Amino acid sequence: MEDKELVINAYKKMYEGMIAKDEEVLDEVLDDSFVLVHMTGMRQSKDAFIKTVMDGTLNYFSAEHEHMPVETSGDTAVLTGQSYVTAAVFGGGRSNWHLQQKCSLKKINGEWKITRSVASTY
Repeated sequence: MEDKELVINAYKKMYEGMIAKDEEVLDEVLDDSFVLVHMTGMRQSKDAFIKTVMDGTLNYFSAEHEHMPVETSGDTAVLTGQSYVTAAVFGGGRSNWHLQQKCSLKKINGEWKITRSVASTY
């Protein structure tokens, strides 16, 4: 499988983990240095992000991936994922979002790990 496909798989796997509330999947696909920058500018570390997914602060119900262009350069990549997401976050009601996540990844021991994601809408 080509690197671009593997990067896309990492992005999809992150969403699978978010939807299933699967801590092991999220731990596997997110690098220990991972930082999520929310639309509000709030930053979360890997551990804080996983905790809020697991405790229901961030609830993801579905994601339809619409665009996932990838740029690779050696052992680094950037994927700008645009997904139609159903979620309920930070105590708000269940809503549909056109969620964009600009993800930075690095290849570590042959596996692509997400190191950073900056969330916005599109």
